[in-house]
Amino acid sequence: MNILIVKLSAIGDVIHTLPSLAALRRCYPQAHISWVVEEAAADLLSDHPMLDRVLVSRRKRWVRDLRECRSRASALREIREFLRAMRDRPYDLVIDFHGLFKSAVLVLLSGGKRRLGYDSLQEGSCLVLNERIPEDMTKHAVDRYLDLPRHLGCTTQKPEFPIALQEAHFERAAKLLSAFAVDTSGGFVAVSPVAYWETKLWDEAKFAAVCDRIVHELGLPVVFTGESPEGPIERIRALMQAPSASVAGQTSLRELAALYRKASVLLTTDSGPMHLAAAVGTPVVALFGPTSPDRTGPYGEGHVVIRRDLDCSPCFRKACKTRECMQAIGVDEVFKAVREGAVNHGASK
Repeated sequence: MNILIVKLSAIGDVIHTLPSLAALRRCYPQAHISWVVEEAAADLLSDHPMLDRVLVSRRKRWVRDLRECRSRASALREIREFLRAMRDRPYDLVIDFHGLFKSAVLVLLSGGKRRLGYDSLQEGSCLVLNERIPEDMTKHAVDRYLDLPRHLGCTTQKPEFPIALQEAHFERAAKLLSAFAVDTSGGFVAVSPVAYWETKLWDEAKFAAVCDRIVHELGLPVVFTGESPEGPIERIRALMQAPSASVAGQTSLRELAALYRKASVLLTTDSGPMHLAAAVGTPVVALFGPTSPDRTGPYGEGHVVIRRDLDCSPCFRKACKTRECMQAIGVDEVFKAVREGAVNHGASK
C-alpha cells in the first residue's frame, strides 16, 4: 500500500501532524508512506523512521524564480523533477491535512485513487477530494488532524510527537551552549520572542525585564533562540542589564529541538518553537493574544498559557492598531509562570 501525506507547512502544523503519522504507521505497518512538505519544516521529517520518503516542495523559491526571467528555466526543471518524483508511485491513499489551494493542487496531481481530507470549502480544497470528513474547528489541531486516521479505522493512543533526534543534534546543542560564558549545568531558560504575525509580539522592554529577573532572581542563564540574532532579539538583549546568550540563526530545527530538551522552560510567543519545545517535553510559558490556545496552544501537560480574555480576542488578525491583548500581559505574571515552570522541571538556583 502506498500512502501520501500532504502537510506542507508551517513548523507548528507539521509538528501537530506527527501524532497522525504515528497512528497511520501503527495502522499500516507495511505501507510505503511519503510526505510532501515545504523547505521550512523539512528538517523535522528528515531521516524519520516512520517515513519511507520525504518530498520537499520549494514552492516559495520556485514562485520567486519564475518571476525572474534568468531563473525561470531552472525553476521549471526543478518543478518537473519534483512532480515526477511525487508521481512515481501509484498512491492508494492521499491524505490532505493542509486543506488549502496549494495542497489541493498537489493532491490532484498525485493521481491518488482515494483522496481524503476535510469538507471545508476554504480555497476550494475539498473539490479535488473523493472522500471528506467534517472539520471540527473547536478541537485542538492535533486532535482535529487525528480525526483523519480515525476515519480510516486507525486507533489513536495518547498523541506522541516522534522527532528523529540523533546524537549529532545533541552534540551541536551542547557545543553552542558551551561557547558562552554562562553555566547551563543547573538549567537555563530558553526565550523565543519572535513571531511572524506582528499581533503576536510582546513588548520588548517587558521581555527584557522578565529576562533580567530570571538571571538575577532565579540564577538561571537566558538563551535566546530564533531565525535571526537581529531584530527583536538584538533589541531585547540591548535593553537587558544582565548577560544573556543567543543561538539565534545557528541551529537547524532538530538541533533546536535538542537544545530545548535541555532547557528548564521555554518562554515564547505563539510560534513554531513553542510547539517544538512542547513536542520534546519541555515546559512552555506561552504568551497568547490574537489566536486561540484551544486550537493551537502548546499541546500536553505542564504548560502555561498567559492571555487576556478580551471581547475581541481571539480575532486571528495579523494587524491591529492597539495590540491590547498582548500589551495587557504583565511582567510579574510572566516571571511567576517561568519560575514555577523552571522549579517544577528541576532547575537549580
